[in-house]
Amino acid sequence: MARKKRGHGEGSITQRSYGSWRAQVTIDDKRFGKTFKKKSDALFWLRKTQIEIDKGLTYSSTQVTLKQFLSDWLSVHKTGLKPRTGERYEQISRDYIYPYIGKIKLHDLSLDKVEKLYLDLLQESVTIRNVRLAHSILHRSLQDAVRRGLVGFNAAHGARQPKMPYKEMKIWDENQIMQFFISIQGDRNEALYHLAVKTGMRQGELLGLKWSDLDWNSGKMRIQRQVQRVTGIGRKFVPPKTRAGRRTISLGSGTLQLLRQHHRNQQLDEVIADSQWQEYDLIFPSRVGTPQSGSNLSKEYKKLLKKVGLPEIRFHDLRHTAASIMLNDRMPPIVVSKILGHSKPSTTMDIYGHLIPAAYEGVGDRMDELLTPVSIDIGEKSVAVKPDQGAQI
Repeated sequence: MARKKRGHGEGSITQRSYGSWRAQVTIDDKRFGKTFKKKSDALFWLRKTQIEIDKGLTYSSTQVTLKQFLSDWLSVHKTGLKPRTGERYEQISRDYIYPYIGKIKLHDLSLDKVEKLYLDLLQESVTIRNVRLAHSILHRSLQDAVRRGLVGFNAAHGARQPKMPYKEMKIWDENQIMQFFISIQGDRNEALYHLAVKTGMRQGELLGLKWSDLDWNSGKMRIQRQVQRVTGIGRKFVPPKTRAGRRTISLGSGTLQLLRQHHRNQQLDEVIADSQWQEYDLIFPSRVGTPQSGSNLSKEYKKLLKKVGLPEIRFHDLRHTAASIMLNDRMPPIVVSKILGHSKPSTTMDIYGHLIPAAYEGVGDRMDELLTPVSIDIGEKSVAVKPDQGAQI
């Protein structure tokens, strides 16, 4: 008698002679199964797999490893990322995902295995930042796998990630800024440093500025690009970090005067460079006109700090310093967020709210003034009124 052929999605659970449980299901006329120690686990797997089959799971997709899937996913999706981001995603996957869980079948990946990956990475002294980035890559790619019907759920969804430790932000006060500005008078990048502190522009944005972005008459500077270094390609222009990064900033007359002097000095650089000069229309190029190296700029900046004797803060901390000065001067957060290129004021306050203690001074006295009642006797009754009302009675 011919053996009955099982239908698509039909499953079974059988107990093995040595006590384990084997769950199997038919996909595309082929049997696909897995063995478990407990019957409950086998039953859960079977039901989950049958749901995935209803959503489009195929037999071939059950044989794909995480490394195969993620490698293909990156090759497609990195074209929509900034070059440096795509390069970083590939490096994180190569160093921290493939060696640990790359051989696991995509269909067999579970929350427990994802969380174990994060613990293993931490135990091997991988930085918290890189562990969180690995999670971001896994979650994003697996979400796409769910959308395409390759798996029924995102195994990284809800995974416990290590929290980033609080790192105190280092900034300068106004006196230290003045000391810095005095010390850099005549420096080749004097105008660049002024822009960094007065506008909070990122280093890459500063190095990507072109003279065509500046309207001398209105004093407006448009930020439309940044310079990034990409392995194997070199320095290239890319859009700002976010959509809100495309913005226009108003410059003061003193800053514009520094830029005029900087433009005259740059014309001398062009004469000296002669045939080596390459015209990119950059405001802050190298000595031959090409995009300036961010690492070289940071090295020169550190040398300046040692020479002046100021507290050492990173170049990026000049951006934080700008934000703190603006907010402490009670500039509206919505204005500060636009200048910094944040998508919304709440982002600005989340990052810099703790840096504006001056904004909270006198709040206690003001609340007392507003809400402390004054008791006034009117015949046999006492009436509580606000202080300013008491003066009118």
